[in-house]
Formats: sequence, structure tokens, C-alpha cells
Amino acid sequence: MLSAKHFSMLLFAGLLLSACRSAKVSSPGSVHVVLGNPSNAEASTAQPENYLIERPQYALSYNRDRGIPNWVSWQLNASWLGALPRLPFSTDDSLPDGWYRAKADDYTGSGYDRGHMTPAADRNRTPEDSQAVFLMSNIFPQAPDNNQGPWEKLESYCRKLVLQGKELEIIAGSYGTQTTLADGKIVAPTHTWKVVVVLDRLGAGVDGVSNATRVIAVDLPNLNGIKRKRWQKFRVSVDQIEAATGYDLLSNVPEAIQKKLESKVDSQ
Repeated sequence: MLSAKHFSMLLFAGLLLSACRSAKVSSPGSVHVVLGNPSNAEASTAQPENYLIERPQYALSYNRDRGIPNWVSWQLNASWLGALPRLPFSTDDSLPDGWYRAKADDYTGSGYDRGHMTPAADRNRTPEDSQAVFLMSNIFPQAPDNNQGPWEKLESYCRKLVLQGKELEIIAGSYGTQTTLADGKIVAPTHTWKVVVVLDRLGAGVDGVSNATRVIAVDLPNLNGIKRKRWQKFRVSVDQIEAATGYDLLSNVPEAIQKKLESKVDSQ
């Protein structure tokens, strides 16, 4: 028998799921890069270091010469969450002809995890969603203690926020070169970063961003030895991430609001 408390929680989750599904827009660009395309990525082989890929599940800038994404951007609300099991990693055969296409076994024995940018648990409601996040174009070499420690803790915290009724616009990426895999075709970065914009209204997009909007930004060393550390220890300002990467984050947000939000470090 369900207790009254558990029944109420299930009822709330059901109502929230219905609301989120009605708010989600089908066009990938309209929800996944609603706050901006930080590197002006384009779906053109003329810029292989900044190649735009848009899928129903996320948008990303792929770097052919690094063999990993520069950044991946995705919307998260409760309608994306499910309970499907993890899938095997798979090569992204949609990458342009002649480009190296990373394989799952390129990481075998490297000492690095196959780290998701868009997390598996953020996209496990449908088989298509799950398959998309296990494509190797969404993966990068991640130190196990980073991946399984504060990085995962922040991912879990984000899902808690959406179960409270929030909608998140998230962008994550990496920078620097630590070493390479697959005979130099895949770069293991020195740092991983993430920016989370917390919206109070589903489907609000840019209109939902104000001077009071919570923005979480973190910059983590891609190293072992940090597994037990809290993700909050690595909070920085968006300005600091922009300085490290050269990207223009939150570029669709009105400039006055953008300037205020990007200078702050989250303290909640």
C-alpha cells in the first residue's frame, strides 16, 4: 500500500510531467540553444573545429581535430526523465565523410572514463533519446574521479531541481589538452565546465531570465583525486569560463541582464 506521502509525490510528479511535455518544443534549436550559440558553430565542413550538430535531444559544437565536442547544450525539464537502462556506446556515423569517428574501444585501457556531456540520466525516457546520448560525439575522455565525483553530483542536483518544477538550460564543455588517445585523434582535456540557468517557468526561454535568475557555473580539473569533493567547491562565474574558453555564453540574454548574471558566483 502507498502511504499518503508517497501517493502525493506520485501525483505531483504526474502533473509535473504533463506540464513539462506541453511546454517542450519539438524544434531542437528553439529549446537547446535558446540562450545562444556560444561559438557561432555552423553545420559546415568549412569549419571542422566548430561543427554544429543539432538533434532533438541536444545541440553541440564538434571539433574534428580534437575528436570530442567543444560544448553541448540541452534543455532539461521533467519530461525528459525516464527509467530506461543504459545502452552501449556507439560510433556517430553521421559525422562528415573523411572525419575520424571515435569508437568506444578507443578509450579502453586509457585510464579515462567515456564521459557524457549530456548525461545518460537526462535522456532516458525514449529509446531514441538514450541512443543519442550514447553516440561518441557526445563523449569525451574524463578522469574517473571527475566523472564519478563532483560532475555526477551536479548532474544529480540538476535533476532534483527539475523534479521541483524548474526548467534548466544547460551547456557543458571542456578546454585544454592533457594527453591524447587513439594515436592523437582524441584529446583528453585539462578542464571540464558547466553552466546551468535555472528557470522558474516551463517554456519561458530567454523571457524567463531576469537579474534574479539563478546561474550555476563550475570549472573542474579533469583529474583524479577529487572524487569526494562537493561540486560547490568548483563554482566560478560565467565570466571566468568565458575567459578560459573564448566563448560568448548566454549571448541571447539582454546585455544588461547578461552582464549582471555572468559576473556572479552562485552561493545557494
